[in-house]
Amino acid sequence: MSNKRKGFWKRFDFTLFFTVILLGIYGLIVLSSATAGEGSMSYLKTQGIAFVLGLIAIAILVFIGYETFGKFYMVIYVFSNLLLIAVLFLGVEDKGAQSWIKLGSFSFQPSEFVKIGVIISVAKFIEKNHEKINQIFTLLKVLIFAFIPVGLILLQPDFGTAIVFVFFIFVMLFVAGIDWKYILYAAIAGIVSLPILWFSFDIYQKNRIFDFLDPSRDALGSGYQVIQSKIAIGSGQIFGMGLYNGNYTQFGFLPEKHTDFIFSVIGEELGLIGGLALIILYFIMMYRLIKIAKNSKDIYGSVMVVGIAAMMMFHILENIGMTMGLMPVTGIPLPFISNGGTFLLSNMICIGLVLSVGMKREGLSFSRDA
Repeated sequence: MSNKRKGFWKRFDFTLFFTVILLGIYGLIVLSSATAGEGSMSYLKTQGIAFVLGLIAIAILVFIGYETFGKFYMVIYVFSNLLLIAVLFLGVEDKGAQSWIKLGSFSFQPSEFVKIGVIISVAKFIEKNHEKINQIFTLLKVLIFAFIPVGLILLQPDFGTAIVFVFFIFVMLFVAGIDWKYILYAAIAGIVSLPILWFSFDIYQKNRIFDFLDPSRDALGSGYQVIQSKIAIGSGQIFGMGLYNGNYTQFGFLPEKHTDFIFSVIGEELGLIGGLALIILYFIMMYRLIKIAKNSKDIYGSVMVVGIAAMMMFHILENIGMTMGLMPVTGIPLPFISNGGTFLLSNMICIGLVLSVGMKREGLSFSRDA
């Protein structure tokens, strides 16, 4: 084997790659149980195709290199915004938001791919303006650039997805070294805007907040999901009731069991052990993401990986938290586990970008005091 090939395999993060493989397999197994008797093979076929396409995407992205996308960041940014605009005119409604585009029998959620486009373009934009990031004009320019897609998502309206965007954008800005005073200003602005935000919510969104505070207030209505989810998770105890044997999962007492509440299936059928196994896999994945971000050769690669890590972390914490009643229900799926071809493929693409950054690592001296 040539030295060049040896160098390639030495730089490739096999730990991250195989962790993602295990997460994908774990998701397929749990999905097969969650959809048993409900056309399970149809779900598994779609998810399996997305998984294979994701593996192909990872291979392509590793060889293309993340720098290529940085060169075309404005094209990616414009295309991402055009996709979101198209959703406003051509989208179909689902769960209160017009966030899907349907082409015949095929449908996809553009915002999942737009997440990737925004992370790439904002990371490159931050790099280009990094030296002056704490000058008010430059910071405003970066914020406007980053939040135009967020505004388009709020018009759908898809508040849950918008929160994900806001979270990873602020984390990217944080690691880029914005001054603490701007963070304080943002926190104050957020608190002051809460009343305005509250009155802009639809009834179902307000009910989710009320149900978070007291699920029993409407046990047979808006609070039903969380109550059933908590009972299902609790009934699994340590070792679970076994795959295909969960009472709440198999007898239809658990709504959205294959998408937003799939962790409830894990809790009931695989118990505490199954839940901890998944969390350990997530921990390994997040650790590798942070390590790659730290060792990136440039600011663009580092901030991009941080954005991906922040997005994944928000999804994981919010999804698991809402199934246990620790977070409000937002309809945010669980990475690599929840059913959804678009979501799974976008997650795999993100991992491909991260692995590409890891291939070019040199060790970046990158602190918040920059």
